[in-house]
Amino acid sequence: MAPRDTVATAAEVAGRSSKAEQFRVAAEIVRDLGDGDDSLDDAFVTLCVHSGIAAADVILMRKTGRYSKGASHADAVDALAKVSRELSRALATLLSMKTKAGYSANPVQARQLTSAERAMNALLAGMRG
Repeated sequence: MAPRDTVATAAEVAGRSSKAEQFRVAAEIVRDLGDGDDSLDDAFVTLCVHSGIAAADVILMRKTGRYSKGASHADAVDALAKVSRELSRALATLLSMKTKAGYSANPVQARQLTSAERAMNALLAGMRG
C-alpha cells in the first residue's frame, strides 16, 4: 500500500503528543510493576514502541506540517531521517522490536528493555523540542 502523506492539524499534534506521553507513563507503570520480574517485559517494550511512534509523528508534524498515514512505519523512518538521523535510528530501533514484543510467542531479551526505553526517551525529547 502506498504511503498517504497527510497535512497535520493542531488537534492531531496535540492528540498524538498526548498519546506519546500516555504510553510513556503506562510504560513506566508497567516497568515498575514488573520490579525485576520479566513477566511484563513484552508489555513494557510494546508501550515504548507506541510512545515512540506517536512522538515521531509529532516531530514530523511540527517540522514538516505533514505526517505519513501509510501502511508501513518504514515510511515514517524514511521521513524522519530527513529531519534527524539520530531520531530516525531511534524509531527504527523501536520498530525492530514491535513484532517480537507485541505478536511473537518469543519474549524480548533483557537488553532490549534498555534499548527500547532509550529510543523512546530520545523520540520524546525530540517531540518536546
